Amino acid sequence: MATPSPRRPITVALVDDYDVVLIGLAHMLDHYEGRIAVVELDANEPISQDVDIVLYDSFAQAEADAAELRVLTDHPRAGRVAVYTWNFEPALIEQAMQKGASAYLSKALPARDLVAALEAVHQGETVISAAPGRAKPALGLDWPGRSEGLTGRQAEVLALITQGKSNAEIAALTFLSPNSVKAYIRAAYQKIGVTSRTQAVIWGMRNGFSPDHDRLAHWRRAQ
Repeated sequence: MATPSPRRPITVALVDDYDVVLIGLAHMLDHYEGRIAVVELDANEPISQDVDIVLYDSFAQAEADAAELRVLTDHPRAGRVAVYTWNFEPALIEQAMQKGASAYLSKALPARDLVAALEAVHQGETVISAAPGRAKPALGLDWPGRSEGLTGRQAEVLALITQGKSNAEIAALTFLSPNSVKAYIRAAYQKIGVTSRTQAVIWGMRNGFSPDHDRLAHWRRAQ
């Protein structure tokens, strides 16, 4: 009797504008290399192979930017797309599903649960995590400013400030209230030792908060 062929790992492409975020996520998945194979993508090179799942990390992205999500869901080499986020506004989940996402996954998921969710997606299931609430991020995740004590949400707000967004724009992009945005800004400023928006932008540019907005360029070129 023939010996069954071993199941190959699921190939996963990681997409985010911040290298430190991608590196942290890749390291977290490294422990499951027999089940998950992270595809390293160069933003200056076209996609050269099919991938089973694109994991789209929404750190400091426009959460409601359906156009970027559509670039991924329409890509001929992307099997399925999973959104990886803290923000579980019902409108965002609905919009992501309407634009072709197969999963909406919480950053509070332990690595083993994230891997199990990706495997379920690969098998054709639609997976929506429970809302994370105030849960801590999964062990191994990283983001700009973490070493300075910034929380993930404070770092996202500071990253959007570094991009030149106003408080009103940040609130709209993140689905936070204006008062919440102000509270995150105050806390972030205190932790990084600045007192003005200009100082915060300068600090952000010097400390890894400038995004690589060309990250999706190679995905767009193939369409």
